[in-house]
Amino acid sequence: MSYTQIYYHLVWSTQNRVPALGDGHRDNLFRYMTGILKNLNCHLYRIGGIADHIHLLTSLNATLALADLIRELKIGSSKWVKSAGVFPVFEHWQEGCGAFTVSHTHRDAVIEYIKNQEAHHRKLTFAEELQSMLAKAGIQYESRFLQ
Repeated sequence: MSYTQIYYHLVWSTQNRVPALGDGHRDNLFRYMTGILKNLNCHLYRIGGIADHIHLLTSLNATLALADLIRELKIGSSKWVKSAGVFPVFEHWQEGCGAFTVSHTHRDAVIEYIKNQEAHHRKLTFAEELQSMLAKAGIQYESRFLQ
């Protein structure tokens, strides 16, 4: 038996940050992604986002690599969006993503952060948000990739 407790805060955007994920069907997309996580034996703590990007807080099954989880989520959700036709201007997800580990003591704060994306982004763009997250995590980045 393996015991793990690793929370990942995952963030990625639509291609070219096009505001493609309209309010009307975003909850359906989130439900679909929740199903992908369940099928991979991962526990979703919170999912949310706005028209141009999403956030997830999830645990990772001990038998699954992070890159495989992200690939399954992106490919599966892209296929669903295209087959359902609910976001007509959605082309696909931006290449790459932000993946940040979260301590157990900060889990609830990240859940609240994800819940409040709409209000949060009235003050801050996605690029500004991601720069802040990268800086707080001590991750070096090139600004040109955040534009």
